[in-house]
Amino acid sequence: MIRPPYLKEGDNVMIISTARKVSKFEMKPAADTLQSWGLNVKFGKNLYKSSNQFSGTDEERLADLQSALNSRSLQAVLFARGGYGTSRIIDQADWKKFQKNPKWLIGFSDLTVLHSHVNKNLRVETIHAPMSLNFPKLSTGCLDVLKDALFGQKLRYKSSRQQANNAALNRHGSAKGELVGGNLSILYSLNGTSSDIDTQGKILFIEDIDEYLYHIDRMMINLKRSGKLSGLTGLIVGGMTDMKDNEIPFGQTAEEIIASAVAEYEYPVLFGFPSGHIANNYPLILGREVSLKVGDSFDLNFL
Repeated sequence: MIRPPYLKEGDNVMIISTARKVSKFEMKPAADTLQSWGLNVKFGKNLYKSSNQFSGTDEERLADLQSALNSRSLQAVLFARGGYGTSRIIDQADWKKFQKNPKWLIGFSDLTVLHSHVNKNLRVETIHAPMSLNFPKLSTGCLDVLKDALFGQKLRYKSSRQQANNAALNRHGSAKGELVGGNLSILYSLNGTSSDIDTQGKILFIEDIDEYLYHIDRMMINLKRSGKLSGLTGLIVGGMTDMKDNEIPFGQTAEEIIASAVAEYEYPVLFGFPSGHIANNYPLILGREVSLKVGDSFDLNFL
């Protein structure tokens, strides 16, 4: 995997949106935080455009993405927010200049499209982490870890004890592998496309929000039938937030659905990892080799 250069004071970060629209007011807290880290903040030319729910037309959002990918003066791109829209423009982006001068791409949710596309086609590490819109809700601790990840400090998550409602479903064991994944709904939507990730021999991370439980089951069955679960070395499940059910209950929680889908395999499974659509969405470096140990506690070490 190609690792972009870590950030240092004086480096340039650009905020763009490839999905839903945002306001200057919403972007200010993130910009202030980045500047407090000694970084120079730039904004996409079309960031504050509006086209229905999108941050500008497909052409305008693509223009900002292409400008950021091409720029030799940028060291990182922080995406403004998710929602929907990245898959509409990903195939039109030209990655030649980015491949010669890679930079950190930071986001989650709808940006899983970008993470998966870059992992599959360019083999460049990216960072699954909060976006600009999320900064006001993050704790100081979560922001500190994000800064550490961007500035090249070693990333490692350890817990001496997990909450009982998560630990009961964990499958103990140890694993190593490249970390891939992101939002489950997006991964499901990418199946069969040029952005579809390879999970063979890797550790998969998944999270989701605001889905019906039967949708979670349908997506997990799809991943299983398409061979994406059988060859894993490990599975990490983040926030499964604000799940919905029908009047006639599905009969399982999202976590139980996932546990059932991987029950026949032997690799370690960790539930309740603090990443995803939750208050403090801790960063993960996708494409990085990691070691995972799951027992009464867990240890996720980025190698």
